[in-house]
Amino acid sequence: MLRPREGLNYAQMRLYVGVYAPLSSPEFLMSLVDDQNAPLCNCLAIRQASRHVTQFYDQLLAPSGLRTTQFAILGRLQRSGPMPINALAAALVMDRTTLGRNILPLERDGLIEIGASPKDRRRREVRLTSAGAARMRAARQGWKLAQERFDEVFGAERAAALRDLLREVTASEFTASPGS
Repeated sequence: MLRPREGLNYAQMRLYVGVYAPLSSPEFLMSLVDDQNAPLCNCLAIRQASRHVTQFYDQLLAPSGLRTTQFAILGRLQRSGPMPINALAAALVMDRTTLGRNILPLERDGLIEIGASPKDRRRREVRLTSAGAARMRAARQGWKLAQERFDEVFGAERAAALRDLLREVTASEFTASPGS
């Protein structure tokens, strides 16, 4: 389990929890020995690791008012500029309806705006607002702390190798059946 670095204790981090899930703790983690196939399930292992790391990042981003998914959406828009909703969903490896649910609070809070593309008025684009860029700047400190702490606990070289491996997984073409 990731532990807070010096100067931030677990209780302080949990102050920011509110609607955020607390970090996973061993007593609440699903025991992999409960099911004989669980230790072999790639999906379960990836999802458990993803949830564990997301909870950790959410807690460190909480003071900025952003969750990890929101930070990712705003970050993609900051790096890529305005994008059609479908292109943004594809870039984030997210289905369009999930993205739609995630952008509603960002739009409500004025961090993004959705409007017609200047090039093609029929096409709707998502744009980062100046308030969204300011929120990203505020969140950057929590993100940097999370990155540093992850590297401390997991090892910087292993973390870099893990990111590379996960990018390969994301780029892989999986289909339901071999002939599809």
